[in-house]
Amino acid sequence: MDAPPVGPFGPRQAAERVVRPRRRLRSGLAQLLGIAVGVGLGWALPRIDSGLQVSSARTIEVCAAIGVSILGVTTLIFSLLFLVVQWAASTFSPRLSLLRTDPAVWRLFAFAVGLLTFTVTTTLAIGSRPKVSVAVPATALAATVIALGLMRNVQFKALRSILLAHVLATTAEQARGVLDMFYPPTDHPGDSGTRSARTVLPAVRSTVVWPKQTVALEQVDLRRLVAAAGRADVTVVLRVRIGATLQRGDPVADIRGGELGSEQVTSAFVTGHEPTAHQDPLHSFRLLADIGLRALSPAVNDPATAVEVLDTMDGMLSRLATAQLDAASVPDEHGTVRVVLCLPSWTQFLRICLDDLCRAASNSPMVLLRARDLLNGLLATASPDRRSPVSARLQWVEQQLAERHPPFVRDPMP
Repeated sequence: MDAPPVGPFGPRQAAERVVRPRRRLRSGLAQLLGIAVGVGLGWALPRIDSGLQVSSARTIEVCAAIGVSILGVTTLIFSLLFLVVQWAASTFSPRLSLLRTDPAVWRLFAFAVGLLTFTVTTTLAIGSRPKVSVAVPATALAATVIALGLMRNVQFKALRSILLAHVLATTAEQARGVLDMFYPPTDHPGDSGTRSARTVLPAVRSTVVWPKQTVALEQVDLRRLVAAAGRADVTVVLRVRIGATLQRGDPVADIRGGELGSEQVTSAFVTGHEPTAHQDPLHSFRLLADIGLRALSPAVNDPATAVEVLDTMDGMLSRLATAQLDAASVPDEHGTVRVVLCLPSWTQFLRICLDDLCRAASNSPMVLLRARDLLNGLLATASPDRRSPVSARLQWVEQQLAERHPPFVRDPMP
């Protein structure tokens, strides 16, 4: 097979998206840090003998009250968060993870654990002392105020996560982050053709297959994979896109120009039980389509929500209509192509965004009219090689309007 031509791609403008995420590690370290700081302060502050002193009995009462209150309030808040997550999953999409992956949640838990540890350690460290430094109750009260602020922040995030406008805006923001990374704006909006400085890759020397059980490809640690390919002086061409489901034995990458161990390639794959929006260009579009499809289900029957979903998709699809969608290459520090990514095509974006949504909206003139406007806009802005799939979908929408809703065919939305 001939080597495909690829163009330059630089992920350095979004460095946090090219490395392996360490959310679980950061969460665990935050909790350990909270416990360590709580124990350290709880043991050291009661031993301060200088300065203003207060009654130890009153201080113990304050610390005990704070500890019990923080424990109860934190438990209540996290119980309510589970209900909010469940509500958002059943109302919008089970793949929506805005609150589940928010760092504010585990930071609150880490701080609450640290404050609880501080109050317990302080109570034990005071012991039979008649007096204790005022720094002890002052620190406990200051930490309580901070904890209440963190709780307030999480509560507001939970409330926003059940609002449609916030969910759509946040999902669109995630999509734009990935699109800006993989599809940088072009100087000529009407030209979506070949990338400049295209390079022909060497021949295929071997193919890497997935050796493990079925998983979802959440992300590729590009920095690690580029480094491994550079050391072996090879180019790794991915055959699966980020977000795909990997089955045992599936070919996942071609090694070109030399030899590279399969383990060095697959170890750069970040896998899990479900795709994420971190590097997957299609994931946010799929979430938006899920929200629109649920709104159009007979049990909900909310076409206005589907129209808002199409409003959100419109800007992003217009951005893609003029973007360069060919394979993205990742060079090393010397400019040599080391990794070639498998990215979605224009037709795949249209299929994810519109096909099921328009089909479900066949009985809703409101949604079909908005879809017609969206497709007309894409037809006017898309490059000639991308107009055929847009025209086919526009023709289908027009046919549905003519057959099911004749009065609306010649009634364009203002």
